[in-house]
Amino acid sequence: MKITGLKTFVANVSRTNFVFVKIYTDDGIDGVGEATLEWKTRTVVAAIEELERVLVGRDPFAVDAIVEQLHRDSYWRTGAVFRTALGGIEAALLDIKGKALGVPVFELLGGQYRERVACYANHWFFGAVTPEDHAEKAKAAVAMGYRALKWDPFDTADLQMDRRQRHATIAIVEAVRAAVGPDIDLMLDVHGRLDVPTAIAMCRALSPFDLTWIEEPTPPESIDALAEVRANSPVPIAAGERFFEPARFQEALAKRAVDILQPDVSHVGGLGETKRIAHNAHTHLIPVAPHNPVGPVMNAMTLHASVAIPNMLVFETVSVDVPWRRELVRETLRFADGHLLAPTAPGLGVELIEEACARFPYEATNVPLFDGSMNTTGVSTGEKTF
Repeated sequence: MKITGLKTFVANVSRTNFVFVKIYTDDGIDGVGEATLEWKTRTVVAAIEELERVLVGRDPFAVDAIVEQLHRDSYWRTGAVFRTALGGIEAALLDIKGKALGVPVFELLGGQYRERVACYANHWFFGAVTPEDHAEKAKAAVAMGYRALKWDPFDTADLQMDRRQRHATIAIVEAVRAAVGPDIDLMLDVHGRLDVPTAIAMCRALSPFDLTWIEEPTPPESIDALAEVRANSPVPIAAGERFFEPARFQEALAKRAVDILQPDVSHVGGLGETKRIAHNAHTHLIPVAPHNPVGPVMNAMTLHASVAIPNMLVFETVSVDVPWRRELVRETLRFADGHLLAPTAPGLGVELIEEACARFPYEATNVPLFDGSMNTTGVSTGEKTF
């Protein structure tokens, strides 16, 4: 079997643009991966397409050899754009190999460690502004079967927060906790927007609400800053979605900067790299909760990795999305009692509908973190993803 070609497909979903990659073979088996990189859509597409010439003619079964060569020959070897392109390509190769062998991709990662994966909901909050809005949407998410919720209630914070912003954030978290009760896990995402003293102050102010974690409290450039926050926070600290090289994860572990590590399966360069990062964290007895807030193929990629990881904590899901998300793929997900069940289909178990992507062409989107549009950016009917 030989690789004969590669194509990229972009589908706009209002808040961002999904980027899919398909690799074709002379045996008629194709594989799909996802390389969505928010606000860098055209850049990552170009990075993927530049790699086609070195893929054609290769044996798609030689996954690790291909990934290592692409990594070596990139010269720059790192960065979000290249490693995301690499992650999408690796997933497509694993999808081909799993289909050809008749096994799910997790079997190619060492086999099944668990039969189901506990999930938390993201994106449940779209349209919420007031504490009361958040409380109602949180109750709706729990009614879907979720036992854990994550969101960003930090307004337009940019390193510091004034008293109004701090009180507004606290009021939202207080309302959600009161609405869902004590038995639902709550996680807060800061998206790396606070300086060290502000992050420590907010962690302390929010600790009465029994949070499962506060995510990425400081910008990702400084692991020392993150370690300082963690050392002074009564709330567990999660981070890792904007680390790309294995050495950054090793540094975070060595400096005791995190309680929960969050590699992104695509952005670190693939499922294989995610598994290695997770095993390294396991030697420190640190759990992993992979970053997974984008499209349906990425969801499948992350699920297969999660099934095979021993120290997996909880799985991020897009609980509600645009109504046309389901038109882009055929998938066989099974969600029950707040868990996704281990896939059973060969490969990733998801098929891209190429013609559907063309109906939702690329649109430019802006980062919504600093203009107050976090909860209103994008379109959602409140329709369950699965």
